[in-house]
Formats: sequence, structure tokens, C-alpha cells
Amino acid sequence: MPSKHIKASDFPLLQTCLTDNKEWAERVSHENPGFFANSAKGQSPFLLWIGCADSRVPESVVLGRKPGEIFVHRNIANQFHHNDDSANAVLTYAVKNLGVQHVAIVGHTACGGCLAAHGAPKPDPKESESTALSRFLSPLIELRHSLPEGATIDDLIIANVKKTVQTVCESEVIQENWKTAKETGKQPVYVHGWLKDLSTGLIKDLDFSEGPDF
Repeated sequence: MPSKHIKASDFPLLQTCLTDNKEWAERVSHENPGFFANSAKGQSPFLLWIGCADSRVPESVVLGRKPGEIFVHRNIANQFHHNDDSANAVLTYAVKNLGVQHVAIVGHTACGGCLAAHGAPKPDPKESESTALSRFLSPLIELRHSLPEGATIDDLIIANVKKTVQTVCESEVIQENWKTAKETGKQPVYVHGWLKDLSTGLIKDLDFSEGPDF
């Protein structure tokens, strides 16, 4: 079906968003003159946030940080796949070009992706029909079926965060960073597992952080 040209301003809710953005920009400029001019010159984030696309987990808002402090990749259920060019490109740019010091894998309670995976049957390799969503959830479904019998959705959410921490650590870019850090004495990148509780707004450190063994 062909598309047709429309205007965002035809939709009142979107127009409200644009109006609110203008007011926000004016407020920031008043409180911090020169902020946007300096921000336009470049970014130097200290953290790469790999989180869920869920609308209730906006990274800069929940951490109370300003624009320019957090580099971001978000997808369904905060996953990292070795064959995902988008996620790998973000990680590569964050580490090699921006010099981030930390990577946080951030899951959250009541995760829709984990909820779907928890109730799904084990993927059938003979099944030819699939969607982008089902293919992306497939590793998460596999993880769910690797957990002990009786594992809850909360168990899967935490297991997913921990697995993603390990998968990121196994990536080519992190392994290269650690090798270089060992050879040069520079600070390596550290990878952390966090969980946001939607019912309280608080982020819990799962005490599952990884760095190089040297």
C-alpha cells in the first residue's frame, strides 16, 4: 500500500510533545546558558546502557543524568546477540570511539519480552515460519527452557541480565579492549548487571559485574 504525506502537527498529542520540547529547551538554556552549544561540539558519555525498549525505563530520566552522559542501545528484553549488527555497532562505537568506561545491562520487572518467552514452547528448528520478534526472542526462550523446573518470570529476568553481561564480555570488542588494557595498563571497560523495579523506580545492582582477569 502506498504512503501519503501528512503533518505531525495534525495530531494534537504530537503537537503537545513538540511544544513541551520547546519549553524544556528554553528552560535548560535559561538554567545553563551555553549547554546546547557545548553539547553540539561532541559527547563524552561514561556509560553505555543496554536496556529494554520498554517505555517505562528511560535511562537518562531514571538515572538523573544530563544529555551527553549516557550512550544507549535498547531492544526487546535488553538482549545482546553476537550476530546483531546494531548492538555490536553501538558497543564498538561506544568503546572505541567514545571511550565509555562502563557498560550496564539493565533489565526490569514485568518485562514483556521475558513474559512472552516464559510462556513460549521451546523453538522448533524445523519450523520455517517466523517473525522478526519471534526470531529475536528465540535465544531468550532457549534460556527460559534451560532454567530449573518451576523457574518464575522474575528468575528469567535476572538470568537474562546475567547472561547478557557474559555475552557482552565475550564480544570481540570487549575482548580486544581487555587485551589492550593488559598490554598498556589503561583502564578496561567493566560490564554490570542492573535491574529496575517498576513499582518503586529504583535500580538494583545485581552484584554481577565482570572485568578482565589480570
